[in-house]
Amino acid sequence: MNWCILIPLLVGLICALLGYLLGRLFGGGNDDSDRIARLEADLEACKLSRTKLETDLSASLSAKTKLESDLKTANTYLASSFTAPAAALVAFDADAAKAVFGKKIKENDLTIVEGIGPKIQELFHNHDVKTWKALSECSIDKCQSVLKSGGDRFKIHNPGTWPDQAKMAAEGRWEDLLKWQDELDGGK
Repeated sequence: MNWCILIPLLVGLICALLGYLLGRLFGGGNDDSDRIARLEADLEACKLSRTKLETDLSASLSAKTKLESDLKTANTYLASSFTAPAAALVAFDADAAKAVFGKKIKENDLTIVEGIGPKIQELFHNHDVKTWKALSECSIDKCQSVLKSGGDRFKIHNPGTWPDQAKMAAEGRWEDLLKWQDELDGGK
């Protein structure tokens, strides 16, 4: 056998094998990095899509709450407009109010309205809304502006039903008012 031919052949074979193994070891021809980059890009796109969907959901829930409040107000207005004549203001009867609410009610006490406490009543008084009739004639936007004048801590209040409740109080419809307030959640 001729060793002169066999030795270079053997060295060439060993070099080829080492080259192949080193190439595999150091990632030559490996497509995993491209695949990982594509997967990371897809993940970022999914995160952006999720954020947008969460924002849309939040806006939809907010709109739903406002629509429900508007619907309650409209239903109450319709119900009250068919059960009592318009502008049917009656003289204040403290005994009738006490009989329904079980406590002494002062005339034009705005805190009888579900959702209005002493601080909010003070805000309305500062804006010359001092009677149930005056509150019943306020728009929801006017009520919101009165609340805004008190600062951030009053932002959580929803005055959507306050004018209608005040109208019932001004008309002396105590039983209707109490029944409705039992259905309300903090004046909403």
